Amino acid sequence: MAKLDEKIGFIGGGNMAFAIGSGLIGRGIVKSGQVFVSGPTLENLQRWRDIGVATSDDNNIVLDKSDIIFICVKPHILAPCAIHLRNNHVRTPKDKDKLFVSVLAGVNIHDLEENFSFIDGLKMIRTMPNTPMQVGEGCTVYTPGSYVVQQDLEKVHLMLNSLGIAQQVPESMIDAATGVSGCGPAFVYTIIEAMADGAVKNGVPRQMALQFATQTILGAAKTVMVSGKHPAVLRDEVCSPGGATIVGVHELEKGNLRSTIINAVEKSSQRSAELGRKGK
Repeated sequence: MAKLDEKIGFIGGGNMAFAIGSGLIGRGIVKSGQVFVSGPTLENLQRWRDIGVATSDDNNIVLDKSDIIFICVKPHILAPCAIHLRNNHVRTPKDKDKLFVSVLAGVNIHDLEENFSFIDGLKMIRTMPNTPMQVGEGCTVYTPGSYVVQQDLEKVHLMLNSLGIAQQVPESMIDAATGVSGCGPAFVYTIIEAMADGAVKNGVPRQMALQFATQTILGAAKTVMVSGKHPAVLRDEVCSPGGATIVGVHELEKGNLRSTIINAVEKSSQRSAELGRKGK
C-alpha cells in the first residue's frame, strides 16, 4: 500500500479525527511521528499520545507544522477557531501548498473558504467520513474547492480509501450522503442491539446473542457487496414460503421499519444542512 511523506495535522482531536488518524497510522499510510493534533484540553488527547502522536493545545502549531490539515472541530466552533488561527498565523510562501480537509457536517465549501481566506491560494476539500474508518471499513464522500488540483485529490483519496471506500461527489450530494453513511452506523448499531435483545428474549445468552446479531449484519452486508444482487432479491431468497423468515419480515413491515429508516436518513440529512447554517 502506498505511503505519504507529508505531515498530517488535526485541528480538533475528537472521535472522528481519532478514527482517521489512528486508522492511517494503523494502515501504515503515515507514521505516528508525521502526525500532529491540537485540542482545547490536553487531557482529552491522551489516546493520541498513547499511539505516539504529538499533541498541543495550540491550533497554530498544527497549522504551521503540517502539510495536510484536517479541520475536525464542531461546526459552531469553526468561526472562532478560524479567527484565532488568522490572528496568530504568520504567512509564508508554503501556505499555498498546504491542503485543508474539512470533516464538518453541513459546512459548505464557500463558507470554509471564507473562514480560511487568510491562507493565500487556499486548497480546501470538504469530506464526510464515518467512524468505522477506525477498523478500515469507512465510507467517505468528498468534494474539492477552487484551488485543489488532481494531485491533492489523489492524496486525499489514498488516505480515505485506505480506511474503507471513498468517492468524490458533487457538493449538493454531501448532506444526503451524510444521512446514510455518516449517521448510518448509529442506525445499524441500534438494529444490532434490537436483534440481540430479541434473541435474549427467546433464551439466547446476551454475549452470544450480540455476537450472532453482529455477524449476521456483517454477513448480510458482505453478501450484498459481493453478489451485486438487489437487497430485495436476497431477502426473497431467504424467505421460504410459509417459513419463519417471512413471518418476521411481516412484523418488520407492520412496524414500518422501512419507512422509519427512510425517515431517519432524511431527517439526519436535513439536520446536517441545518448544522452548517447554524455555524455561520
